[in-house]
This record gives sequence, C-alpha cells and structure tokens, in this order.
Amino acid sequence: MAERGASPQTRADGGAKGETAGGMFDSGAPKRGLDLKILFPAIILVVLGVVGVWAINRFVDEARQRELTQWQVRLGIVADSRVAEVNRWLAGNMADLNALAENESVQLYVGSIDEFSTDPEQQDQVEGFRQYLRNLLLVAATRGGFGEASDEQQPGFNAPNVASGGILIVNSAGDIVAASPDAPPFDGALRDFVDSVAPGRSATGPLTIDARGEPTMTFVVPLFAVQSDQATSAQIGRIVGVKRVGEELYALLHQPGDTTRSATTVLLTRDGNKVRYLSPVMRPGETPQPPGMSMEMSTPNLDAAFAVTESNGFAPDLRDYNGRRVVVVARAITGAPWVLMYTVDYEEALGAADTRFRTLAAILALALLVIAIAIIAVWRHGSSRRASEAATRAQILANSYEAQKDLLQLVTDSQPTSIFILDTQNRYRFANAQASAGAGITPAEMLNKDIAAVMGPASAKRYLELNEQALKIGTAVNNVARLENDEGLKVLQSEHIPLKERSGATAGVLTVEHDITDVVTEREKRARTLQNLVKTLVSVVDRRDPYAANHSTRVARVARAVAREMGLTETEIDTAESAANLLNLGKIMIPPEVLAKTGDLTEEERKLLRNSVQVSADIIQDIEFDGPVVETLRQAQERWDGSGHPRGLKGEDILITARIIGVANALVGMTSDRAFRQGMSMDAALEILFKEAGKAYDRRVVAALVNYLDNRDGRAQLADVTAAEQ
Repeated sequence: MAERGASPQTRADGGAKGETAGGMFDSGAPKRGLDLKILFPAIILVVLGVVGVWAINRFVDEARQRELTQWQVRLGIVADSRVAEVNRWLAGNMADLNALAENESVQLYVGSIDEFSTDPEQQDQVEGFRQYLRNLLLVAATRGGFGEASDEQQPGFNAPNVASGGILIVNSAGDIVAASPDAPPFDGALRDFVDSVAPGRSATGPLTIDARGEPTMTFVVPLFAVQSDQATSAQIGRIVGVKRVGEELYALLHQPGDTTRSATTVLLTRDGNKVRYLSPVMRPGETPQPPGMSMEMSTPNLDAAFAVTESNGFAPDLRDYNGRRVVVVARAITGAPWVLMYTVDYEEALGAADTRFRTLAAILALALLVIAIAIIAVWRHGSSRRASEAATRAQILANSYEAQKDLLQLVTDSQPTSIFILDTQNRYRFANAQASAGAGITPAEMLNKDIAAVMGPASAKRYLELNEQALKIGTAVNNVARLENDEGLKVLQSEHIPLKERSGATAGVLTVEHDITDVVTEREKRARTLQNLVKTLVSVVDRRDPYAANHSTRVARVARAVAREMGLTETEIDTAESAANLLNLGKIMIPPEVLAKTGDLTEEERKLLRNSVQVSADIIQDIEFDGPVVETLRQAQERWDGSGHPRGLKGEDILITARIIGVANALVGMTSDRAFRQGMSMDAALEILFKEAGKAYDRRVVAALVNYLDNRDGRAQLADVTAAEQ
C-alpha cells in the first residue's frame, strides 16, 4: 500500500517509473524542488525581457520628448514674436495719446477753456482754443489710425456721431472739450468705462464689437495741468482714443514666413465660466469663424480653456473648438487682459514622429526578441553539451550582439545624413557610412580615433566647441555653418545631442549633420538674380529717358522710407521698393523722341505715357516675387476716391504698397526737373499732396511721409532724392 501511494506522487514530481532525478527510487527520500539549471536561465530571460521593454520604452519616450521640446521651442518662438508685436501695437497706441497729453499747448488750452467757459466775453477765445484742439486731434487721429479722418469739422461737443473711432478730450466734469471729426458720442458704455478709470491712471478698454460689426477698443490716458507735478489733484481731464482695431490688430497675429500649414493664432479672454475668442479663427482651407465666439471652460480638453488657465503653457495633445487634436502654446499679453494661443494640428506636428517612434520601437523589440532567442539557444545547447557550454554561449552571444550592431549600422547607413558619436575624450565610438565617406576612411578605421586626427584640428574645432556646449547645458545644440574650401561653399546643419553614461556605454555626444548647400545656394541665387534683373531693367529705362534718369530709384527710396514709417512688414517694404524700381520699365516701349519731347504732347503720346506703368506690369507678370509686386504696379495709378485707372479701385481696395508708390512718385515727380518744366520746392509739393489727401492719395500715407520728413530727419536723408535734377 505504501509503494502504491508513493508512485503517483513521484511521477507527478517528474520521476520516470519511480526514479528520482538522482537516478534511484527511494520512497523515504525528501521531495526535490525545481531544477536550478532550468529556473536560473528562466529568471535571467524574464529579467532581460523586463529590462529590455523598459529600455525600449525609455528610449522611445526620450526621443518623443525631444521632438516635443523642438515643437515647444518652435511654437514658442512664433507665439513670443506675435505677443511682442501685439504689445508693441498696444504701447504705440498709448504712446500716441500720451504725446497729446504731454503737449503743453493741449494742457494750457484745456485749462483755459475750463477757466473761461463761464465768461461770456471770452467765448470767442474759447472757441478758438477748441478749434485748435480739433485740428490737432484730426492730425493725431489720422496719423495714429483712430478713425477715418474727413475734411468736415465736428458740429458740436456732444453732437451724435455714428462713427466708432476717433480721439476726444474730456474735462474733469466729464464734458467733451474737443474731438476729432470721426469721434463717437461720449455716452453709454464708453462713458461708463472712462468714468471707471481711477484718476491719474491710464487704461486699455476691452475689445468689443460695435454696431457695424467692427472690433473696437478704447484707450484712456490722464491729462494734467501745464507744468504740474502730475499728482492726481492736478488732473484736468482725459485723452480718450477709440479705434477700430481689426485691420491693424488681426494682421499682427500672422507670422511672416510661417510654413506650418495648419497654424492658427487667436486672441482669447476669460469671461466667467466661458472663454471668448477675440479674433477670427482662421484655419487654412476653412471658413473663418468671426470674433466673439464663446466656449464653455468645462469643455473636455479644450485648447482655449487651457490657454486662459495656463497663460504661458504648452500642451502637446488637446482639442480645438471642432474637436481636432492640436498642439498648443499660450502666452499672456502684458498690455491687455488677453492670452495669445498658437496651435498646430497634431498630425502635422507629431503624426510623422509618432509613426517613426512606433517603427523604432518595433525594430528594437525585434532586436530584443532576437537576443532572447539567442539566449534560449545558448542555454539549450549548453544543457546538452556541458563541456563546451561557456565557449559556445559566448560565441552565440557575440554573434547576436554583432548582428544587432550590424542592424543598427544598416539603419543609420541608409540615412542621407552624417551620423557619428564622440565620447568625452573626443574619440569616435560610432560612425555611419556618410560620416566615414566625409573622413575618407571606413567606419571601422574611425573607431577609437581622435576626431582631430581624422579630419584635422581646424575642421574638428567646430564640432568640439558645439559638443562641449551640448554637454555643458545638457540639451541638444543646433548649428548652421557656412564653410568655404577649394570646392566652393558648403552649408552644413548639425544637431549635437548629449548622451548620458549608461551601463556598457560611456557618455558622449551624438552628432547628426545635414548638407543643405543646394537649398541655401538656390535660394541665394534666386535672390541675386531678381536683384540683378531689377537693376538691369532700371538701367535700360534710364538710358532711354535721360530727363527722368534715376527717377524710379528715387521713388523706391521714398517708398521704402514711408513704408517703414508706417510699420509695414519687411515683405511689404520690399514689395513697395521693388515695384517702385520697376515703375518706369514700360517706357522702353515708348519711342525716344516722345520721351525727350519738350513741346506739347499729342493725345496719343499722353496715352502712351499714361499706360507705361501698366506695360511695366505686363512685362514682369511672369516673374516670381516674394510679394505682390506685379499687382502693386497695376494699382499704382488708382486714386483714393476711385477716379484713377485702370480699374477705378477706391480706398482700402487699393493695395497699401500701391498707395505708397502713388504718393512717392508724385513727390519725386513734382520736385524733379523734366524736359518741359523745372522741379518745384519740397514745401510746394507737400502742399499739393495735402490738398489731394483724401482725393487722390491716402491721408495716412501722406501723414506718414510728412512725419518722416519733419520728425525723422527725412528731409536731410532724401535731399538728393527730391532735389531738382540738373
């Protein structure tokens, strides 16, 4: 009975026919546990698998974090740039009003009006003071863009006005002292806001939508008595500026040169439990959402809710108002209670990177599986042949690691970039085929060699300095180098990524280098070609029309100065200058005898000269410029009141660059000698421009020209440009 009871237990423990692992059956012997020869390799394999999975996840997470950091920096640069522009714009508007408030004439006249307003005998003088202030406010409003100026004076202090832009002077009692012609009535929400501003303080009002659907803002600065210490008790009133800001403010949200397809920039503010969109939401390829849209703060993962809560934050995966995944960066506007939010679609930013990381994880997991299979093979082989166990296992492991190394070498060799790793002693630890090709030796020959010995001290110096910087700050360092050698220019873009010391690997720096010479060379060649083309065409015109030689060049200098004075973008400034240079190109189609004619021109000859600008546009219409140079030329003869040609465009429908060229061309033309007349003086030409402002020319352009000439030393700078030709 004892033997029959013991047999099943013995077989269950793994014995064969009652034998123990020692080869002899003994019913009284103690039971044996698991064989350590099986358990120990199994434990090692499990540990290796866990560590390998952890290492793969860690590596992929770090790679993804680097990608996120790059996008955070990239989006942050754009957001910071737009915030700086918005803050500069807010400060500029306040500066315009502060200039009025600090004007001693304004301080004196406002104080005098308050003092003499109750004296019947002083009413004529009071009205004279008011008229001076109105004229001053008209000029300031025109220059600062506070409303559309008109030639009509304001009928009365509190007369109703449907305009939503202008400048007002309000005394301490809340009565209007003077206002620009387009100023709105001082009542309702406007008066409530001004009254809410503490004495002696400046304030910026909320962005609202007026009755015409235009976004409007109010700016308030205190006005103190003349030669006072600007204490609160010395305040005699306020300067109030009301401005339609959509055209100016919303244009600042676009980043020039931004190539991100799905980029969206909006201004936000928190309104209780809602977040309100202050600017249009303009996603590429979609109908723009008008300003004023609101969303609940409780909307799950809403990008706008995050932005107004974390006003200087970054989030890699949120949802926009339509539920799309976006990468978000937010920045607070210091000059107003707003937040600027800049977003890019997740797929554009990180979609390709996620696919790359998944592929990389799969490759590493496959490599880990290969290693695991190799270990199992070594263990199985060793269990059957103990005598050669150590040597066989070492050989198999060596082969496995060599295969892993070959796999990594194959992956990096397939990349079109130079990839290599230097340790802290500046010795090569790894190099792909592109790196070795540049060095002129094989990757194997590069290993353990000092970089200076491989490529020379002069060439190695740049890499050593960048590597030292990356190791010092602990983050990747990017660099673009222009190198000149016997073969010509070479432009290299490199990224230097510090590597921490790990088990089995020393610390060092991974360098990934791209040759971008062709891209840079082509871009610079195109720019030079355009510049040379413009110079050549202008010289052709100068030779054909000796009486107007250098006219286009002079117009270009004036146009560039005015465009810069108006605060236009670099692209708009370059567009105005290029179009002005090409203004008279069409004269090459006019017979020389017509150009040099000193007598009266026939109607046909006048028509030829009048249409020469359009011919200029026809000649260059197939040339690719960075800005709308061709369209600027086509609109250069349009007039502000719509009486120009060829299309009769009116007001804001005319490109700002074309409006600038119209004023610059008129100024240079009037002050320059011609075959049939002498040039007039600068002041005489400006008087004509003033008379034609609002008819032939945009008032803002004329005001910018006058401000540049009188307040920016422009007369001295353009003395040779506007001087009569000899």
